[in-house]
Amino acid sequence: MNLDAAATRRFEGMTRVPGGTFTMGSDHHYEEEKPAHAVRVDAFWMDCRAVTNRQFAAFVQATDYVTLAERAADAAQYPGADPALLVPSSIVLVPPSGPVDRANIHNWWQYLAGADWKHPRGPGSTLEGLEEHPVVHVGYEDAAAYAAWAGKELPSEAEWEFAAKGGSDGTAFPWGDELAPDGVHLANTWQGEFPWENLLLDGYQFTAPVGSFPANGYGLYDMIGNVWEWTTDWYRDHASIPRACCTSTNPRGGDPEGSVDPADAARIPRRVTKGGSHACAPSYCRRYRPAARMAQPIDTSTSHIGFRCVVREEVEGA
Repeated sequence: MNLDAAATRRFEGMTRVPGGTFTMGSDHHYEEEKPAHAVRVDAFWMDCRAVTNRQFAAFVQATDYVTLAERAADAAQYPGADPALLVPSSIVLVPPSGPVDRANIHNWWQYLAGADWKHPRGPGSTLEGLEEHPVVHVGYEDAAAYAAWAGKELPSEAEWEFAAKGGSDGTAFPWGDELAPDGVHLANTWQGEFPWENLLLDGYQFTAPVGSFPANGYGLYDMIGNVWEWTTDWYRDHASIPRACCTSTNPRGGDPEGSVDPADAARIPRRVTKGGSHACAPSYCRRYRPAARMAQPIDTSTSHIGFRCVVREEVEGA
């Protein structure tokens, strides 16, 4: 694809992912990843790095955009909710000082009033020194708004997973089957007993600056660990996806109603997030792999979810 000067500026910081056929999902890890199945995606361009605080600040300055976490929740959407929980808030990882009951995620995830992208650790925290860290506390609509402003889109789950593999297929990670080959940490994850003991063997307590670890085979950084990333797909089980034949091409997942957790009284639709984060640990959650996936309510932002954008060549007419 030939790029003129304007397009070159638009594609700055992106790399071309050539497209192809790959094995999506896994039969060897978590139930929601099953079954492994053949998928084909067309070529597209993807941000080499997750969108940073610096980049997101430029968007906010240009548009006066107010993120989901900076707005009060609509009480009508949450009947019977404590009004104290409807103020501008977001979810922050607050490690406890010692071992806790891991059946209760509230022992380390706290819903903090005043936490947002400008205050990533909660009220009183700032972005000083975090300009090149991935922006967090962004809901799906925030990520989509940034992408539209930048003339881009968010990736589908299939595009994201294909890109994360970096040209490899059949291994747990782009570099092989070991998380830290020869003791070398190639992604920002959690080492030690989650959620109270982080040994910091990779050098980071929370997020790391984008590009702190080696790129994969497509020149993409931090596709594993650091922060989960939004995709456009509504969540559904892989097993529920109708398959006309052997290989799906450019699949787009689900529908809002079908994505809802049956146990959720508020019936909030969920999108797929990918990649795991700095809070994924062998001792608790092994979702720091391309095949891993998480269903994330679209009304919820956290301190470990960010995003990156794509441009599809089919949209460009190439």
